[in-house]
Amino acid sequence: MIPNLGLLEERVLLLVMILEEAYGVSVAEAYEAQIGKSISVPAVHTVLKRLEKKGMIESHMGEATPERGGRRKRIFEATTYGYKVIADIRDKRLRLWSMIPKLDKYGF
Repeated sequence: MIPNLGLLEERVLLLVMILEEAYGVSVAEAYEAQIGKSISVPAVHTVLKRLEKKGMIESHMGEATPERGGRRKRIFEATTYGYKVIADIRDKRLRLWSMIPKLDKYGF
């Protein structure tokens, strides 16, 4: 059974899948660019931890960089299970969207 995801979890999971290097700051920046709303880095980290606990993403420590004062950052990647969950969400949404009778009538 595929678990339900909240909208924020779904969006963060999608952004992790889209980004070449997904970490807290990059996800927050992408969220604002793609969704048009700001989100704090701590809020992103909370969601990333939840998704990791659910098995939808996994993380590893990246290399230290001079820009971060020699500190390493935690990089997140979607798991096979995460892709399965997001594909299931997409399929269910597309099915529902296709059932809206007046959507075509209004040119959407």
